[in-house]
Amino acid sequence: MVRQPVTVNGVTRWKDAEEQLPRAEAPESKGVTMRQEIGDVLRSIRQEEGRTLRDVSHDARVSLGYLSEVERGQKEASSELLASICAALNVPLAVMLFQVAERIAVAEGITIPDTVPAEFQQEFGTDELIGA
Repeated sequence: MVRQPVTVNGVTRWKDAEEQLPRAEAPESKGVTMRQEIGDVLRSIRQEEGRTLRDVSHDARVSLGYLSEVERGQKEASSELLASICAALNVPLAVMLFQVAERIAVAEGITIPDTVPAEFQQEFGTDELIGA
């Protein structure tokens, strides 16, 4: 018997499996999910601000558990909820979505041309827009 890692919803567990001969198939490509990328960006912004889930959930008027599930990519947040979370984080929804779009583009191996208006860059800063 061979023990293999099995990952479900980001949790890896080990499972006993019989040894199998390798198949001559193309490697499976890992798909990117928008909800996972949104959650990762929201968590990153929250942590950069040094804020807790409890603090942001209170300001966004969303339950702590639900916000946690959104950050872990387990729940698909509505546009209204995303706007509320972004307002609680003091970051424009457009900036958050821009960061999500860049992450997805990198995962898909494409380059997005810089189309952010100069006025927006001046108001919010280039570093904030590119997630630096």
